[in-house]
Amino acid sequence: MLEFLPQELREGFALAQSRRARRSRLRVQLGEAVFPVLSLSEEAMVLDAAKVPRLRGMVDVYDGARHILQGLIVAAQVENGRLVCTFKRSNRVSETPPLDYPRDENAPSGYLPWR
Repeated sequence: MLEFLPQELREGFALAQSRRARRSRLRVQLGEAVFPVLSLSEEAMVLDAAKVPRLRGMVDVYDGARHILQGLIVAAQVENGRLVCTFKRSNRVSETPPLDYPRDENAPSGYLPWR
């Protein structure tokens, strides 16, 4: 759709997208390499194709310093200068361990010592 616009407008859109990527706190960490994320959904994430190699396998997604997602990338396609990576599975990372049983809402928060 952008091919019908003048070249100056297309360059302006590309510049605005690159500036948005620099402002974004979302990033992918793959070993020691860190890449900014343009957008993230439950099924896929979009990265700048000029800055990122083709990704496959397990990746960690961070929001600033907070680890938010671990995903398995199975497909990566380049569309309009963007690398669209599709997840086979993605798990949200929690700071607390999962519970084996449901917690009672009316349970006491602590017990007093006997003596």
